[in-house]
Formats: sequence, structure tokens, C-alpha cells
Amino acid sequence: MTEPTATRFLPSFDNHCIAWRELGSGRPVVLIHGYFSDAATNWIRYGHAERIAAAGFRVIMPDLRAHGESDRPHDAAAYPPDALTRDGHALIEHLGLTDYDLGGYSLGARTVARMIATGARPRRAIFAGMGLEGLTDTHRRVDHFRNILTRLGQHERGSPEWLAEAFLKSTRGDAKALLGILSTFTDTPLAALHGFDLPALVVAGVDDHDNGSAQDLAATLPQGRYVEVPGNHMSSVVKPELGAAIAAFLAG
Repeated sequence: MTEPTATRFLPSFDNHCIAWRELGSGRPVVLIHGYFSDAATNWIRYGHAERIAAAGFRVIMPDLRAHGESDRPHDAAAYPPDALTRDGHALIEHLGLTDYDLGGYSLGARTVARMIATGARPRRAIFAGMGLEGLTDTHRRVDHFRNILTRLGQHERGSPEWLAEAFLKSTRGDAKALLGILSTFTDTPLAALHGFDLPALVVAGVDDHDNGSAQDLAATLPQGRYVEVPGNHMSSVVKPELGAAIAAFLAG
């Protein structure tokens, strides 16, 4: 297995540091992980980044604020609406990327949508683990996550909340910082999505309905393409088919 670079850091718009790692060389693709996760878990551990790098890409993987090796501030002021979007723009600017691809899983996909809606111009986009409602109505899941984070240790074994808490423990998540992330959620209106006129892959697990309909998202995007992979919202990330679908799209 090819090893990613050592972690690097940049000060974002408010001087909180954002971490990122890279793997491979070639055309840049920025991949953003999901909520409670980090770049290592989402993209590196299960071989997705290596598969994409092997297809001829420089895979750039930031840790969202409050996640991974990035800063985890507890001050509410660190979590204004679209904070993650602004962090993404800061990374693109810091690296001087002008011709690149942009993708994300779940919260990462939501961040991709917000970046494009606020001026990012990737050549291609990837929305993984994301459905239409997850972009147009971002607060539909806020109560779910707030319940998880404020009632740790109290969830019924085997429940979706219990499984999410178990994942949080595996990534050593900071519950207080992650609560702040909920304040950053910003809807992307349908009209804006209709304007995303670029090749776009929508890839989701066959049993993943957490963020609404992935098929509807693909149909909404002018050049959307839907690819189904095995698993649900949590399990599809560990399947090789996810990385294979992204690599095939980028290399096509």
C-alpha cells in the first residue's frame, strides 16, 4: 500500500488550522469526508484513495474542522453557517488549484455542494452518500445528531444512535466540537443545484436513505450520473465498490 504524505496544516479564514494529507500524483482531486469521520477513516483505511491515486490522480484529503487532526474549537463563534465551505475554499486557494475535481461523502458531499454554490469551479464533482433532501433541507437530520451527541452512553444497543456513537468512539470524536458543526449547516436551493452544470457522480449504497433520494439528486443535476454500490450509509464506506466507482468516473 502506498503511504499518504505526512499531515500538513493551513490557517483557515478565522485562523483555525485545517489538516490535510495527499496520496498519488497527477490531476488533483479534493475528497472531503463525512460527519464523525476523518480523511484517514473515510478515504485511506479502506483503500479508496489508493485506488483513485492508481488511476492517475493526486488525492487531496482534508480533515474538516472539529474532525481528525484539524482544530476542534469549543467556541460557538468558530461554527458560523458555511464554515466548512469557507475552509474548503481556503484549501483550494492555499494549494493554488485551478483545474481540479471535487468530491465528498455525506457531510463532505454537502460541503462540495456549498462550495460550488459559493463559487468553486471544479471540472467534475462527486456526491457520495448523499440524496437530494440532504442538500436542500440540511436540518432534517440535526435533531438526530444532536440527540446522539447530547445523550452519549444512553442509546439502545443496536439502534442507529448507538451505532453512530460507536463510530464516534472509533474516530475519537470530540462531541462538544462536533455539536458546533450542526450550526454550520446551510441549505442549497433547488435552483442552485439546477445550475451545477458539470459532470457529477452521485454514488450511494443501495440501502442508504439517510439523506433522501440519491436518484433524485442525480436527476436534479444537469449532468448527474447515479451509481449504486452495496451497503447502507455506514457500511458502503468500507466497500471497495465505492472507491472503484469514484475512480472509474474520474478516469472516464
